[in-house]
Amino acid sequence: MAQTGDTQNTGHHRTRVERFMDATGKLRAIFGPAQSSARDHQMTPENKLSLEQMQRAVEAQYETVRRPDGSTYIVPKQQ
Repeated sequence: MAQTGDTQNTGHHRTRVERFMDATGKLRAIFGPAQSSARDHQMTPENKLSLEQMQRAVEAQYETVRRPDGSTYIVPKQQ
């Protein structure tokens, strides 16, 4: 009996996740693995500056509000 692409030898129908993993595996075979970088390296001065600018922009746009129970949430600043 011939097996289709959606069943395994047990006759089990493959889930969407299994089919997705097969498809992305084929793409990785063509395009190569996803690129990753180490997280333990020092930030460059340009990256530090960019991060600081982004944090200032967020702080200018939002404020943190603390509830009586100690939890916090972020809301847009009132202009």
